[in-house]
Amino acid sequence: MEIPHPESRRLVLDGCRRLTGPSLVWNETGAILDVLVDDIDMEQVLGCWRRHVDAVVAAVQWPQPRLTHRRFENGYNLLLAAPVDQLYSALGLLETAWYFCACELLGVTAEPADGFIRAISDEMLAEKNDALVALQAAAADHGVDFLVDDETVFVGHGNGCRIFSIDQIPPAEQIDWASVHDIPVALITGTNGKSTSVRLLDAIARSAGQVSGITSTDFVRIGDEILDEGDYSGPGGARLLLRDPRLQVAFLEVARGGILRRGLALGRARAALVTNVASDHLGQYGVNSMEALAATKFVVREALTETGVLVVNADDACSVEHLAGKPRQALCWFSFDGSNPIIRQQLDDRGRCCFAEAGEIINFDGDRFTKICDIAAIPMTLNGAARHNVSNALGAVGIASAMGYGDDQIRAGLCHFYSDARDNPGRMNIFELENSVRVVVDFAHNAHGVAAVVDTVAHLPARRKWALFGSAGDRSDDEIAAIASGVCAIDPDCVVITELDKYLRGRAPGEVGEIMKRACLQQGLAQDRIHIAESPMAGVRYALERMQAEDLGLFLVLSQREQVIDYLESHLAKKAD
Repeated sequence: MEIPHPESRRLVLDGCRRLTGPSLVWNETGAILDVLVDDIDMEQVLGCWRRHVDAVVAAVQWPQPRLTHRRFENGYNLLLAAPVDQLYSALGLLETAWYFCACELLGVTAEPADGFIRAISDEMLAEKNDALVALQAAAADHGVDFLVDDETVFVGHGNGCRIFSIDQIPPAEQIDWASVHDIPVALITGTNGKSTSVRLLDAIARSAGQVSGITSTDFVRIGDEILDEGDYSGPGGARLLLRDPRLQVAFLEVARGGILRRGLALGRARAALVTNVASDHLGQYGVNSMEALAATKFVVREALTETGVLVVNADDACSVEHLAGKPRQALCWFSFDGSNPIIRQQLDDRGRCCFAEAGEIINFDGDRFTKICDIAAIPMTLNGAARHNVSNALGAVGIASAMGYGDDQIRAGLCHFYSDARDNPGRMNIFELENSVRVVVDFAHNAHGVAAVVDTVAHLPARRKWALFGSAGDRSDDEIAAIASGVCAIDPDCVVITELDKYLRGRAPGEVGEIMKRACLQQGLAQDRIHIAESPMAGVRYALERMQAEDLGLFLVLSQREQVIDYLESHLAKKAD
C-alpha cells in the first residue's frame, strides 16, 4: 500500500517498521513509527495522531487496540500492538493514521479514506493465520521459545526445536512437545567488545565439548562452519542460528540497531551481558541521549527467564547509573578492581561478581570464591596490557559461570583463546612482517573503542608509528572527528585516512576524510604526514611500501578486512626452524 505522505520539515516520517519482540518502548509485537516534529506543539501532534488512529481502528474494526508512544527531544516513537499474524496490517494502519494527521496539521487536503481503509482490511484478511497464533500460545503454555519470520516458524531452540512452514502449521496438539526444548542462550550487547565476547564464550563452550554457535557483525557460525557472512547482530541472525538442529548452546551478539529496528529476536535467554555503554550512533530512531542509549542496551534484560542472570560492567559509569535504584537480584557485576564499591556491596549481599585482584581473575558465584586464572595466562590480554580484553574476559567469566560452566572449562577457554585472525579476526590482531614491521589490526570504529586500542598500542615500542583509519558516514561530525583525534593519541608519525565508499550513508565522497584530516591537523599533525587513500587496501599498500624496520602500524580496518588480513599474512616474517 503506497501512502503519499506530505513533505515538510515540520513533520517528517523518519521510519516505520514491524516490531517482533521486546524493544525500547515495550515488550509487545506490533508496529512503530518514528516521527520528527519541528515548530509544531508536541502535544497537539500527539492528540491529532491519536484521533486519527482511533478513526482508522474503528473503520477496520481492529480488535482490542493498544497504543503507546515515547516522546524524545524532537519527535515521537508511535506504537500499535498487534498479534504476530497482523504486523504488516498494523504498519499500514499506523502509517495511514499518520498520513491523515500530517495532512490536518500541515493544512494539506487528504485523499479519501475509503481506499486506505479497504487496503488495510484486505491486508488483515490476507495476513490472518490462526494456526500461527495458536502455536505461539501453545509454546508459551509449554515454556519454550517461539520464533517466526516471513516463511518459517519454530518452537524451541537448536537440537530441541521443531520447524514448520508458515502456511503448514499442524494443530498444537499434534506436536510432540516432550521433544521440544530451549537450549542455553546468552545475549551479548554493549558499545564495544560484543564480538570478542561471543567468540570467547564460544571457546569456553567448546572446551566443555559442546556444539556452540554464535551470531556477530561478521558472520553466523556453528562449530567451525560459517552459515553466512555479513552483519548478523540482529534478529535475522538469531533465527538463522537457533533453528539449526546441531546446536547445543548459543551466544548472540545483539546490536543497538537490531533492538531499535525489530526488537529482540527471542524471549527466553539464560544470561545477558552488557559490556559497556558509550556514545555511538546517537540521533537515530529517537535515541539522542546517553540515558536513552543505555535503556536500549538494557532491553536484553527483558528476554531473561525467571532464573536468568544479567552481567554488567561495574567500571562503566553509564551502566551503573542506569541500574541505580533498580532491583539487584539476578545481577552479576564485574570490575578490574576488587575494591570497587559495587563489587564490595555485591559480596556483602552474597551476589554474583567477578573481578581482577593481584593479577588474577576471581569469580564469586554467590557461594564460593574461585581463582579462575592469572590474567597473564589469557593470550588476548597481552600480559594484561590490553585492558579492554581483560574487561572482556571478566564479562565472559560472569556469563559462563551463570550458564553453569565449570572452573576448568572456563579456564581452558580463556587460556586457549588468542587475539589473532583465527580466534578473533579483526580484534587486536598483531602481525610480525618480513621486514621487521609490526602491524596491529583492529575493528575499533568509535571513540570509546579507539581509546581502548590506543591505550594498548601506546605502550608498544616502535621506531616510528603509523595509523590507518576511516569511518562510516552515519555519525555526527564530532563523532567522526573524535575517532581521528583518539588515534592521534599514539603520536603517529604518519597517518593514512581511508575512504569507505560503501559506508558513505548520506555523506558526499571525501567528506568523512576531510573531517578526519582537519581533526588530525588540530592535533598538531603536519599536513605532509597525512595521506588520503581511496580504500583500506590501497591505504595498507601505501603504508607498507613506506614502513621500515621496527615501525609499528595501527590499522583500524572497517571494510576489506579479509583482504587486508590475507595481504598481511602473505608478508609475515618467516619463522626460524
